[in-house]
Amino acid sequence: MNAAFAERQALLKATAQRAWLSRLLLILGLGVVLLATRYTGALDAERYRELLPTLWTLAGDAWPPAFERWEHWSKPLLDTLTMSVAGTVGGILAALPLGALAAGGQAPAPLRQLVLLLLNAIRSIPSLVWGILFVAAVGFGPLPGVLALATHSTGMLGKFFAETFEHVDRAPVDALRSQGVPVLGVLRFGVLPQVLPRLVDVALYRWEHNIRAATTLGAIGAGGLGLEIVTAFHLFEYREALALIAVLLALVSLVNLLGAQIRRRFLDSTTA
Repeated sequence: MNAAFAERQALLKATAQRAWLSRLLLILGLGVVLLATRYTGALDAERYRELLPTLWTLAGDAWPPAFERWEHWSKPLLDTLTMSVAGTVGGILAALPLGALAAGGQAPAPLRQLVLLLLNAIRSIPSLVWGILFVAAVGFGPLPGVLALATHSTGMLGKFFAETFEHVDRAPVDALRSQGVPVLGVLRFGVLPQVLPRLVDVALYRWEHNIRAATTLGAIGAGGLGLEIVTAFHLFEYREALALIAVLLALVSLVNLLGAQIRRRFLDSTTA
């Protein structure tokens, strides 16, 4: 009886401690959010006084969008698209071996930690900063954009790929190995069906992200639609800028549709 009472008291005490800790973490979290919004001026009502009138004026100056120079946009559009494709493919090719080495249990611990540190360092630097470095190294044009996107994508994709490899079910892999199946056969029939849909999904998401990032890189000399948009704003050609933004939105939407088709195709082929 005494033992049961003591156990119940201990359980109640542990529950109360967890509830107290949860409330403390909630208060700390709210405090951090409040400090962050206050520090950035997000709670200063005076800063918002001219927000809506200014946006309304800009919208009026930009409407309707001007597509008169559309024939000059094919090359910037091609630059943006090719930058995103080449940068994404470069990132995938570099991230696959690095992700495999960074996955738990796939490489010696010192080597794994070194690769994890490398991936952390690469993705900690924004693609815009990588773009500035590569513009200084190889000059203006799409090439520094490709290198910047590939470098930053390596850091991001390497992390996601490592997490995907860590969740591989070892049972089918070990079963194939016990039957004497060679390494390539184990990869083809034991590993690939488990990881391919996730790898493709992450890579396609990264491609969609890189199209938007390629536009940003245009502002620092990588060309593409980003440079056209920045130039239009500098010349106060807001109607042309709005037209270029509409073209960018159409491109991103098309890539999203294509990505959805590819995802569905891979999911169907791997689950069939």
